[in-house]
Amino acid sequence: MSFRAIPAAVDLPAVEHEILKFWRDNAIFEKTVSAREGAPAWMFYEGPPTANGMPGTHHIEARVFKDVFPRFHTMKGKHVIRKAGWDCHGLPVEIAVEKELGFAGKGDIEKYGIAAFNDKCRESVQRHVGAFTDMTHRMGFWVDFDEAYWTMSPEYVESVWWSLKEIWKKGLLVQDHRVAPYCPRCGTGLSDHELAQGYETVVDPSVFVRFPVTSGELVKLNASFLVWTTTPWTLVSNTAIAVHPEVDYVAVEVSVDEVSEVLIVAEALLDSVKGEKKILKKMLGKDLERTTYKRPFDFVEIPDSHFVVLATYVTTEDGTGLVHQSPAFGADDLAVCRAYGLPVINPIAPDGHFLKEVPVVGGMFFKDSDKVLVKELKARGVLYKHQPYEHTYPHCWRCHTALMYYAQPSWYIRTTSIKDALLRENAATDWHPETIKEGRYGDWLNNNIDWALSRNRYWGTPLPIWRCENKHEVCVDSLAELGALAGQELSNLDPHRPFVDDITFGCAECDSTMVRVPEVIDCWYDSGAMPFAQWGYPHKEGSVEKFKESYPADFICEAIDQTRGWFYTLMTIGTLVFDKSSYKTVLCLGHILDKDGRKMSKHVGNVLEPMALMDQHGADAVRWYMLAAGSPWAARRVGHEAINEVIRKTLLTYWNTVSFHALYANASNFDLSMRTKVADRPLMDRWIISELNLLIEEVDAALTDFDSQVAGRALARFIDDLSNWYVRRSRRRFWDGDVSALSTLHECLVTLTQLLSPMVPFITEQVWQELVIPADSSAVASVHLSDFPVANAAVIDRELGSQVALTRRIVELGRASRAESGIKIRQPLGRALIAASGWASLPEQMREQIADELNVIDLQDIANADGDLVDISIKANFKSLGAKFGGAVQDIAKAIAATDATSLVKTLRASGTTTLGTWEIALDDLVVTEVPKSGWMVASHEGESVALDLELTPALISAGHVREVIRFIQERRKSDGFEISDRINIVWNASPEIAAAIAGDEAHIKDEVLALSMVLSSSLAIEDNDLGIAVELTKAG
Repeated sequence: MSFRAIPAAVDLPAVEHEILKFWRDNAIFEKTVSAREGAPAWMFYEGPPTANGMPGTHHIEARVFKDVFPRFHTMKGKHVIRKAGWDCHGLPVEIAVEKELGFAGKGDIEKYGIAAFNDKCRESVQRHVGAFTDMTHRMGFWVDFDEAYWTMSPEYVESVWWSLKEIWKKGLLVQDHRVAPYCPRCGTGLSDHELAQGYETVVDPSVFVRFPVTSGELVKLNASFLVWTTTPWTLVSNTAIAVHPEVDYVAVEVSVDEVSEVLIVAEALLDSVKGEKKILKKMLGKDLERTTYKRPFDFVEIPDSHFVVLATYVTTEDGTGLVHQSPAFGADDLAVCRAYGLPVINPIAPDGHFLKEVPVVGGMFFKDSDKVLVKELKARGVLYKHQPYEHTYPHCWRCHTALMYYAQPSWYIRTTSIKDALLRENAATDWHPETIKEGRYGDWLNNNIDWALSRNRYWGTPLPIWRCENKHEVCVDSLAELGALAGQELSNLDPHRPFVDDITFGCAECDSTMVRVPEVIDCWYDSGAMPFAQWGYPHKEGSVEKFKESYPADFICEAIDQTRGWFYTLMTIGTLVFDKSSYKTVLCLGHILDKDGRKMSKHVGNVLEPMALMDQHGADAVRWYMLAAGSPWAARRVGHEAINEVIRKTLLTYWNTVSFHALYANASNFDLSMRTKVADRPLMDRWIISELNLLIEEVDAALTDFDSQVAGRALARFIDDLSNWYVRRSRRRFWDGDVSALSTLHECLVTLTQLLSPMVPFITEQVWQELVIPADSSAVASVHLSDFPVANAAVIDRELGSQVALTRRIVELGRASRAESGIKIRQPLGRALIAASGWASLPEQMREQIADELNVIDLQDIANADGDLVDISIKANFKSLGAKFGGAVQDIAKAIAATDATSLVKTLRASGTTTLGTWEIALDDLVVTEVPKSGWMVASHEGESVALDLELTPALISAGHVREVIRFIQERRKSDGFEISDRINIVWNASPEIAAAIAGDEAHIKDEVLALSMVLSSSLAIEDNDLGIAVELTKAG
């Protein structure tokens, strides 16, 4: 048996394309699913992407996490169905098509024709799905596209209709005239969760406006209510001023430059007015009720209005404590003004422009009117103060137009009625990170408002409600029910506008005709209905059983902003319809940023295209970076340098170790049948096998807990342990074909490959095909068909692990001393003194490893030799002593200065405290400075120290020359293209000093560089190099 030769260099993208073909040709994904049929199910829901454009790097992130955990649970023996899905409806698609067609708004759509426009939307979805599918395949995200659900399919739409009827039957789907977020460009209202996704930082005019009092005692003072607003455009429809009934208000005389006026503000906000102030009158807010005033603009007629109203929502956190009311543009305003019987006047058309007949601002877009109105306020003498105000303002989540709160009739789902049930389901949900449960998401649920469901648009699931002129309503749950009502065969009807709009029928309660209400629904409802609608539930044959088997999901995963998007709609619809949330566990992902921490934007030019990124670095590299570079919920800075770093540090190290094994296994004719029992293997083998099984436990626990960072770091650490400690420390054994070493390395690599495979499926598949398949006839055809490794507790030796860890810490300290001294590691030193707990009991083999790694002849215990190695000076720590002894500090400082520094520090380090005079002091009462004595270099960390003796004797210098010669020949071997295992013959010449060193240790040199002979040739010209040596290498026959 032989292993396939594996080159040390690897082209990751090229390997991945080969593996993609292997998976496709051998139906590996399909086999991983079918192989687990009958096993316990582990349900994953794919959040459907909206196919309205080309995929971005953030789409890779979500798909990486949505792939790794289903792969992991499949290997753990679960049956994991992964059904793809496409979110097809809504504003994202409509706006993209409008741009393609050059449309400016709804008027253009209706001229073009709803049927033709919706056809374009359908074509757009189908066109962009291909790009998403290609990216998904390329990155190795295994999901079933053949059985994908489409939210625009008739069976999906009918399933959504069924759920809406269930909600309607409970009296929770209602029409109401409310103020809701509204996009004037798209001409439709938006839901609260859509609103939350569109806030942008803007600078608006902040104005303080005088409203002169026209009734009551305050008229005698010639007083004005002072009102603050950042939306001057709403002043055109001002109807009232709201005050809090229990807040203290004052009439204050304000004098600036000998000009006085009387203003009414909340006493707590007196600082909002400047100048000399004199309070003339105090009153509670309720004392001001129904006091009339003169409004700033009289552009529109508003009868029986303009007086003070009471509202408990008014605060004294900012502004003046008086809030102007415009009920057509504020939910609180509407509720308060309705209670007082005030009219609702709306001077703004649905397109966001003031009605043409409105003076001054007629025909102007509402946000553009602010500057004009500020000038008008100033001209009328009622502008008290004007200043720019930076704040976040809601914009359309899709077209980025500034939103307004707009009073209009809409359909709502009364989600406030199930608040307690939603809180109950949230409490039972496993959130990652846990803080989301009671934080971001919990706050959202506690402040939940009714879901504004309807959209005055075209491409969406039609609201399945038919109504007659007498307001009788019918909600249908399917085309079959609609056909029965209409007396038509509608099974082949496209359930979209305008076709469904054409279906009418007689009202069962009166003689009028039932027609469909014109709205479509929020596309977020579509995606939130996928747990049942993906099966066509309950109409499609077999859908009831499939739904029951798959509800709720064990796991969902998306970006953190979906707490107010898909995560919310899934839980809400599930609770509304089934009284149970749609998922058990949810993983929230951080956002993707560029390498400098900026949001990626085509305008800025910092966007990384997914396909190009993967074809440059490899999908595995991108996956590994996404999974291991930080916690899943932390923002990620993605750049070429960062990805190259993970390739170099982890993936290439793993690959090179596999290549190393193949080379020496083949050179030694190693066969798996030669493997020995772990207990019979040398110490280093037992250590790495122990670490391997600890790794299995750690990775299993981390992935079970959905923490890819912990798993990734553990795997990277083990790869480093395996390559840079185990293999490097055992290299002579590999040269000699040691069966135990080869067995151990093979076992580590096979298990490591399985552990890595959910995270980096391509490179591990290639390794499986090269390392496992040729050597083991019983192996499964793919690493992804294998079972996840199970730790063997019997081979775990934690004490041995602690000893090796101590050995490596000592080595690191010694290397730090070397680096500080400037003496190269290849120059042997006479001795190292070591201070570390447990050092004295290290096995001799580990002590030899320390000596070899540090290149020192002798190791000794440092004992209490601090004074022999460093010069110690001390002074009083006045901050610490002052806190303990107060006025005695100066006397203690004198006593410290008079004490032997070395003795005092040794005593304190040994016992913790000591008595100095009459005072008991501790080590933190001193400022200790240690300077290594000449001829020594000391490094210390957390109570462990290594001191190197820097004296160089002639023998040490000669040994250093030998090390340099070995390095020189090894580099020449590499540059001449010799294989690692090739034996060579050497012809050499060198300067007298180097020649003497070679002659004194020729056998050792030959052994290190795999040379069979070394022949001195004085005719060989010495090369111009620092070492003064020349060599010619030939491969030994």
